[in-house]
Amino acid sequence: MLVPDHVVDEEPSLPEEIESIRFAANGIDVHALASGPADGQLVVLLHGFPELARSWRHQLVALGRAGYRAVAPDQRGYGQTTRRGPYDIETLSADVAAMIDALGRERAVVIGHDWGGGVAWAVAGLYPQRVRALVVANCPPPQVLVRALKRSLPQLKKSLYMFFFQIPVIPERMLTANGSQAIGRSLVGGSYIRTAFDATELAIYQDAFSQPGAATAALNWYRAALRKPSSAGRLRQTRVSAPTLILWGAHDRFLGSELVSEASLADVMAADNVAEIKMLPDAGHFVQNEDPQLFNELLLDWLAAELAPLSSLD
Repeated sequence: MLVPDHVVDEEPSLPEEIESIRFAANGIDVHALASGPADGQLVVLLHGFPELARSWRHQLVALGRAGYRAVAPDQRGYGQTTRRGPYDIETLSADVAAMIDALGRERAVVIGHDWGGGVAWAVAGLYPQRVRALVVANCPPPQVLVRALKRSLPQLKKSLYMFFFQIPVIPERMLTANGSQAIGRSLVGGSYIRTAFDATELAIYQDAFSQPGAATAALNWYRAALRKPSSAGRLRQTRVSAPTLILWGAHDRFLGSELVSEASLADVMAADNVAEIKMLPDAGHFVQNEDPQLFNELLLDWLAAELAPLSSLD
């Protein structure tokens, strides 16, 4: 049975087709953006660091127009969603499974970028019965990244910021200084297309990060990842059986595409499942914002092929 969405005030600078909703899931109050018909096939889109649900605004419109019910939450600790731990990958994955429940569905297409991609990989491994299809943008499975940090000096150098984030207090002060300008710089600096985030978008992200507790909540995702290695250990015992599409901005400064090569994913994917990988040649890390037209085209074409046999409320 579908659970009615509770509509809240509209967010600034968003198309009319996108609405703000709230619902409870896994003990937290979730704020999300949604688009598309209520009975459309559910697509859950998970943002990364240092973003918000609105980082999927281009995809929400495209998916809604294509007849899907697209829902992008502010994940635990971000934006208008409850700031309360724990922030380990198992809890974050359980959040998504509970969101699918709260939205009245058995299964969903799960899409994730950056940290949201890590959560999406984990949901597909830990809750395979809840994931109809998996789409990941510029993020390897968590267990693959952990392995690369131990074995690849180039990737370790790219990821040194993760270790800086383990320090108490200082990262918060650095990221929130001068109206959280460091957040704006990270979004622009991580993009190959430097105009992907305009001044209005940057101001929204910086304001969100400047709110009390916001920086600590986001950083606690990184802290939990390194301080609770048992989560990655559990993921190593899982396999992804859902159809999988990987969309990758070719100019990513933070993550190398070798992390999602067939060899890297050999112990992640089920034996009869091979991920389809599409490179976006004119995009960097924030791929869905840098080249939304190509991203949406590749996404919608793949979903149409994978989901064609299903009824809308699958």
